[in-house]
Amino acid sequence: MAKKKVKKKTATKKIAKKATKKAATKKIAKKATKKAAAKKVTKKVAKKAAKKPAKKATKKVATKPAKKIQKKAVKTTGTPKMKKAPAVAPTKLPELGSLAPTFTLKDQNGKDVSLESFRGQNVVIYFYPKAMTPGCTVQACSLRDAQAELKANNIVVLGISGDPQKSLKKFEDRDHLNFTLLSDEDHKVAKAYGSWGMKNFMGRDYMGIMRQSFMIDGEGKIVGVMSKVDTKSHHDDVLKFFKSLG
Repeated sequence: MAKKKVKKKTATKKIAKKATKKAATKKIAKKATKKAAAKKVTKKVAKKAAKKPAKKATKKVATKPAKKIQKKAVKTTGTPKMKKAPAVAPTKLPELGSLAPTFTLKDQNGKDVSLESFRGQNVVIYFYPKAMTPGCTVQACSLRDAQAELKANNIVVLGISGDPQKSLKKFEDRDHLNFTLLSDEDHKVAKAYGSWGMKNFMGRDYMGIMRQSFMIDGEGKIVGVMSKVDTKSHHDDVLKFFKSLG
């Protein structure tokens, strides 16, 4: 019986030793796998760290020449510099004492009106920018209200603008105008009288009719020029001028 007990004890000891050996080998295996995994992670991190600066470097190298090429292209074939509008020589005023440039234009009713048909009468030709605008309306209405006195002094009023005939008719009807309005749509007459030039409104430069008046005597000669016109007193200024001639 004693022998059997000794054998059992030795068997259990052997089993226990094997179990402890297995456990030890497992622990060693786990540690080895952990180390291997850690090594893999560090290798990956190292690879990424190595790739990043390499990529940045390649990007810089790739983009720098492209940018330089673009800059050169812009310099050579880029958007051209804006050129200033060419200076337009102002049309010259006709000389005092010279014959007034002749013309034939359509009036507000579509009829032809020529300057030569008024020989023997005093004529005021007044150029104005645009029908039915505030300043032009004031000027036209002042001449309308002074028609009786103007006719008494043998003065004919001819208003010239770049408006079409229909607009002039509306202007006449709206403000009950009682004198001749002429349409100079191609601005030929305005240019002939030096009344077409560069203007400025609210910071914008543009070509247009300049507000000017010309006094013409019965012989068709220019005897007076008003380059600066007061729209409110224009009718009085015209009357005073012709009266001063005697």
